[in-house]
Amino acid sequence: MYTLQTSASFDSAHFLKGYEGKCSNIHGHRWTVEVTVAAEDVEKEGQTRGMVVDFKTLKDDLNALTDAFDHKLIVEENSLKEKTMEALLEEEFAIVEVAFRPTAENLAEYFYDEMEEKEYQVVLVKVYETPNNCAGYSR
Repeated sequence: MYTLQTSASFDSAHFLKGYEGKCSNIHGHRWTVEVTVAAEDVEKEGQTRGMVVDFKTLKDDLNALTDAFDHKLIVEENSLKEKTMEALLEEEFAIVEVAFRPTAENLAEYFYDEMEEKEYQVVLVKVYETPNNCAGYSR
């Protein structure tokens, strides 16, 4: 089994509705998403001969996903009052609404699923909130 690993980072803010502690307030992170993919064998022909996948392709696919979150406020659907969302949007704040609580754990699963949809054999996704704290997701 061959494995490849790459990472991408983005800056964004979030909050955890219903959490009793500091994380209930809007705060930011320098998130890092680390993806490990695998394959039983390497390509036998063509430009990618001897590779599982071109690292550039892997990085570009991950960057496309993480760029969608960069310098945005990540908000769980229905976690803000309608008037609050309207006011934020009226002020032209960049917001990404997600269907889950925006924890490192849930973001790891989200990026896992998204990379899998791009037909990678994903082994593990880790999402770092800080250089020392991360959550991982695998199946």
